Parts: sequence; C-alpha cells; structure tokens
Amino acid sequence: MDTRTKIVGAEEAVRLAAAGAVVVSGYFDPLLSEHAERLARVKQGRAKLLVAIASPPDPLLPARARAEMVAGLRVVDYVTEANIASQICFEQEDAACFERLARHVRARQRSAAAS
Repeated sequence: MDTRTKIVGAEEAVRLAAAGAVVVSGYFDPLLSEHAERLARVKQGRAKLLVAIASPPDPLLPARARAEMVAGLRVVDYVTEANIASQICFEQEDAACFERLARHVRARQRSAAAS
C-alpha cells in the first residue's frame, strides 16, 4: 500500500477534523520511536487520527518527507501539511526530543574524534 495516499490537503483535513478525527500536530523532525509510541497511545479507542505536520524553526527534513514518514505509521489514518487547529500538540516535546538527540550525536562525535 502506498501510504502517501493518507496525505490530505487542507480542505479534506478540516472536513476530517469536523467529522471527529483527533488532530495531533508536531514537527516529527526527525521521526522517532517516541513519536510512534505516543501516537499509538493517542489513537487508542479513537476512530480516526489526523496528524498535522508543523514547521520547526530550522527543519532537517522538508515537510513532505516528514509527512510521508508519519503516513507510514500504521496507527495514523491521515496526515496533512496544512496548518489546522489540533487537540494535541507535540511541538514542545519534539523540540526537547530533538535537543536530546542532538546532544547524543555530538557526544558520539566527540568520543569518535578522541579515539
């Protein structure tokens, strides 16, 4: 299955939200296992999950690439790059996750350089 078919435009995203889909926004830059686990918890017992891809200040990946990766998650029903209102926002958590990842990568690089 081509999961890119899960990616919808603004008009469809608004319609899905109005129909009761739970809307979660986040950077997903990069997509981490923590995101998949959190989205699975949000999805429990809910009919549809729509993920809105937000734009971080200095993205590593383009929004379309992040949308395609998120769409690949089985738990996600729809993804949009549109800026729509969300019930759950991952942006602050995403920024914290990114900082932890960046510190880890820098530490590994220093360790490798010292060897």
